[in-house]
Amino acid sequence: MVHTKKLGLVLLVIFLQGCTSRPTETPVTTEDREQVRSGALKMLLKVFGIEDPPQSLHHVKRPPQYMIDLYNTVADADGVTKDPDLLEGNTVRSLFDKVHSDQMYFLFNLSTVTKNEKILTAELHLFKLKPRPTEQAYFKRHHFCQISVHLVLDKNKMHLPQGRKLLSSKLVPIHSSGWEVFSITQAVRSWSDESHNYGILVTVRNLGGGPADANIIRFASGRDHHESKQPMLVLFTDDGRRGVVSLSNQPDGLPLAIPNEPYAPAPNRTRMTRALQEGGYLPCQRHPLYVDFEEIGWSGWIISPRGYNAYHCKGSCPFPLGQNMRPTNHATVQSIINALKLTQGVNSPCCVPDKLFSINLLYFDDDENVVLKQYDDMVAGSCGCH
Repeated sequence: MVHTKKLGLVLLVIFLQGCTSRPTETPVTTEDREQVRSGALKMLLKVFGIEDPPQSLHHVKRPPQYMIDLYNTVADADGVTKDPDLLEGNTVRSLFDKVHSDQMYFLFNLSTVTKNEKILTAELHLFKLKPRPTEQAYFKRHHFCQISVHLVLDKNKMHLPQGRKLLSSKLVPIHSSGWEVFSITQAVRSWSDESHNYGILVTVRNLGGGPADANIIRFASGRDHHESKQPMLVLFTDDGRRGVVSLSNQPDGLPLAIPNEPYAPAPNRTRMTRALQEGGYLPCQRHPLYVDFEEIGWSGWIISPRGYNAYHCKGSCPFPLGQNMRPTNHATVQSIINALKLTQGVNSPCCVPDKLFSINLLYFDDDENVVLKQYDDMVAGSCGCH
């Protein structure tokens, strides 16, 4: 019953725009509750752009540090977007190499990328290991190496010029250790047809053009090294999902943890406001509405946040409306018509969100890839009479 109540509130915030009348209460059976819960969860998944929740992961990998750092850059502790312009597009996917080859050949499965996602940027992330100082003379002669990334055109001829296409190349210090990033957007866009995906080949040469010593120039592989250093493809995409009713997606520097101030009546409205409060009515203001992913059974695949405060708007919009109620001109006119009873059937304005913020989710998909996704219009930033 707790789940049903919470989900009902969540769906109320997300889907209802305006005032609704309270339905007539009827006896509810256990079967009805389960149907409501199932239907509510499906609708909530639809809001998050997910058809089915990822199945229980038997071996959940640790999320790549890059994805954790990116999440912390774009979102606060509750997942609310710090600045909507920080993220390119609204989705970031980290995909892991499926070949685990020792020849620096990488293949990434893009089946989890939806058809409506536009690929904006694609990056190959490789972790360069510390060299093995087997030949001191080599270090004296060479200080840099040239790393080249190729699109494989023919897997059987990938070590020949006609079997590959150069995508990116750069000089890297031999003594360096850490992540190296290469842009391969052109290649990934050519993989829109999965049958054309023959993978990526990386070659390393010294400045003289000869092949570099494999004992000195080494990159981590998914087969021989810790998962935190395995090769990774990072995709920045946009799925075209944008909020429709959002008035603002940026907090404007206001602390979200503090609800907007309750209605403060002017002296000539004190008597009316007191009567409203004595009658059980409160002025329009924002109230907490916490969505707990653990309670709805999603904590197994959502990494961060564990939940978020969506807030909801509740309260009356008494005549006359003050500016602190953030009324629209239309709401002001409607309030006047309602107060003067000039037209039958005209209600007072509704207490609704007038500013909405986006949130970010970091989660595992079915293939144990990590996805960072931004969702618009998920948090009521403030409330007003509309």
